[in-house]
Amino acid sequence: MAKKVENFSILDTGLTVEGTLSCTGKMLIKGTVKGTLDGQFITIGEEGAVYADTKADHFTVGGRFEGELEVSDKLVVLATGSCEGDVKCKDLIVEQGGVLNAKVTRISVPEPAPVKKKFAPFKKSGAKA
Repeated sequence: MAKKVENFSILDTGLTVEGTLSCTGKMLIKGTVKGTLDGQFITIGEEGAVYADTKADHFTVGGRFEGELEVSDKLVVLATGSCEGDVKCKDLIVEQGGVLNAKVTRISVPEPAPVKKKFAPFKKSGAKA
């Protein structure tokens, strides 16, 4: 049976990336990102900073985030984290001590259409009142 390989990337302390950064799998940011960021599971470490327009499936802020953020599933702001800007997400968790100073919009999941039930026609009984 083939083993599933999952990408794991680290942008380490002291490293600054300016421009567009796109990743698959998990990414840990301990350095600085400026520009545009797109990925699946992104975590900003306590020493990391992101100043970018960002899209992710899951996003965890343990350091500093400033910008526009769209998270298709869960956004977590840890106790050491600070998140500022315009945020769109499905689920939001802010730990005690975490800072969220943003316009937040919840992405709603469309509810399934109601099922129409067919009822048998009402039959009048032959009994007289």
